[in-house]
Amino acid sequence: MLASMRLARTVILLTIVLAACAPAPLSGTDLGTDPAPDLTLTDGRTGASLALSSLRGSVLALTFLYTRCPDTCPLVAEQFRATQNELGADADRVRFVGVSVDPDGDTPAAVQDFSAKHRLDRNWHYLIGPRAALAAVWKSWFVATIPDPSSGLVGHTDAIFLIDARGRARELLRANDLGASLTKDLRILLREG
Repeated sequence: MLASMRLARTVILLTIVLAACAPAPLSGTDLGTDPAPDLTLTDGRTGASLALSSLRGSVLALTFLYTRCPDTCPLVAEQFRATQNELGADADRVRFVGVSVDPDGDTPAAVQDFSAKHRLDRNWHYLIGPRAALAAVWKSWFVATIPDPSSGLVGHTDAIFLIDARGRARELLRANDLGASLTKDLRILLREG
């Protein structure tokens, strides 16, 4: 009887320890551990060429947006800035990346204005390029773009991808999922190393 009670306590204790050691689940759609598609575009803020693979070692939040967007894109930009603040010192290990869905409107000047308006000035890259280069990136990330020439608006896939420090696309979030999920999930990926 005493031996079976000890065994039961041991099993319960091991269950608690193993549950505590299990990684917390990410909030959005699990993308597995495949490598993130690489891309090389121009950072509209600096004019320098930037390859996504050059950011390996940092956790990334990657989104697709445009500077003239009247609704979702400004909200994502504001959430990125709020997340940087919430992460505190850990924000130095995260890179926030926007990829243009509007090669005609996202000029370096427009990107700099957008970044300043949303106070994105640290660990922030807004990537632009010619339509052909951007179209190849959209295709590799399964992002649809639907420009409306009469209004200047661009319908596009609402996607925020989280990429771990090893360069693996791990999670897909939507703009309405960001809130606390973005900060929480970035912290999970930072703990994984």
